[in-house]
Amino acid sequence: MPHVIVKMYPGRSEEQKKALATAIAKDVISTTGCSKTVVSVAIEDVASEDWLESVYKPDIMDHPERLYIKPGYNPFDTSES
Repeated sequence: MPHVIVKMYPGRSEEQKKALATAIAKDVISTTGCSKTVVSVAIEDVASEDWLESVYKPDIMDHPERLYIKPGYNPFDTSES
């Protein structure tokens, strides 16, 4: 029963979101071999000013063991500016 949640900045159209969800579901089905009837995909728009507290800290920093692909940025690294 794969459920995928995509969190991203607002600004994509409903058509883009539907296309992304469809592509993700297709890849989940082909990779895992599960039925399309058990896959769900949600998309959450997160304002840029809320990203650090709502996504980066709880989902990325606090659970690095769950990341199969790590982001190429660190908002706490001041040398990147």
